[in-house]
Amino acid sequence: MPRPVKWRRVQFFPENNYFVPLGKRKCELQEIVLKIEELEAMRLKDIEKLNQEQCAEKMMVSRQTFQNIIDGARRKVTQALTEGKAIKIEGGNYTINVCTLRCLNCGNAFEINYENNKRECPKCGSIELTCVRKENFCDKDCSRKNKEI
Repeated sequence: MPRPVKWRRVQFFPENNYFVPLGKRKCELQEIVLKIEELEAMRLKDIEKLNQEQCAEKMMVSRQTFQNIIDGARRKVTQALTEGKAIKIEGGNYTINVCTLRCLNCGNAFEINYENNKRECPKCGSIELTCVRKENFCDKDCSRKNKEI
């Protein structure tokens, strides 16, 4: 039985998630799906210019896992560029590490980064909070968001 996939931390989501070669219509093309964490790996390495260890740390994975992610991402992008395929960015196994909480005292809804240990309402200071999206993805510390394909 294979090990479960470790969640990858992602801090960037693209505004545009579909790219088509100029002069081609979407219906004529084959698509390559680039996962959210693959795009994040390329962003950290190629745009932020971090070294492999720093990238792996930011994504909360091992260096080897980071290398596997970025190798797969680059292979997909290269294939799309050389073979004239569309790139669709979606899915994957990632966490955004953000939770939307609602104060049970005043009803204020607000987002927190789960790494922030300060869990209190910014409006009234109450610690009586509940997760707004609990039924969708909340785990112990609202640290996972499942976007498996």
